[in-house]
Amino acid sequence: MSLQNRVDPFGQIHGVAARGLFTGNRGIIHDPATKTLTGRRWTTKAWIICACAYKGRRREVMGYNGRNGGAGWTELFFLDEVTSLAAGHRPCFECRREAAKAYAGAFGRAFGVTKPTVQMMDARLHAERLASTRDVPPSSSQGMTETIGLPDGTMIQSGRTAYALGGGRALPWSFDGYGDSVPLSAFGGRKVSAITPATTIAVLREGFNPIWHPSAFSQTS
Repeated sequence: MSLQNRVDPFGQIHGVAARGLFTGNRGIIHDPATKTLTGRRWTTKAWIICACAYKGRRREVMGYNGRNGGAGWTELFFLDEVTSLAAGHRPCFECRREAAKAYAGAFGRAFGVTKPTVQMMDARLHAERLASTRDVPPSSSQGMTETIGLPDGTMIQSGRTAYALGGGRALPWSFDGYGDSVPLSAFGGRKVSAITPATTIAVLREGFNPIWHPSAFSQTS
């Protein structure tokens, strides 16, 4: 049986067999004795995106990984960085330092901040994350926007489907990868709900380039 640790673009956590390119965490939200989630979905505002391999470190997923023999942080998994950004996470400054510096630099340009801190970024993101504002999926009126002008790497919702925008097309998301893309004109000019936090959309506009799952480059309409 799959552990409940796979995150969708809305920030919800599921138990599915599909894996992903990145891990990350929101603090300690599991019981290591049962390897199940507690009633909480975060214990910190620092929601980060981590590399699955770093300096040969080994962990038992959702086990006893803390330095004092306790739980340690709860490993979550994402299809790709585009998905994790949509869920409200940001790159980790330890295991993904260059990506984190690039995100912070784009954040600074977007909001006119010379030296942005992680506390500053996390506070903005936490106020916008769908999974922390408990508006999942977004309501019909929340976050409505035009697809034209949204930067590549943004995720939107249309109907019951989440799409990632890239190269003037929209790719339907699933835990296994992206499906056949459709042109933005398929939305008929109607407004859609933005899933990616507004702060990260601004960061994407300033040139942050997230990592996509390989299926994004093999799908066509």
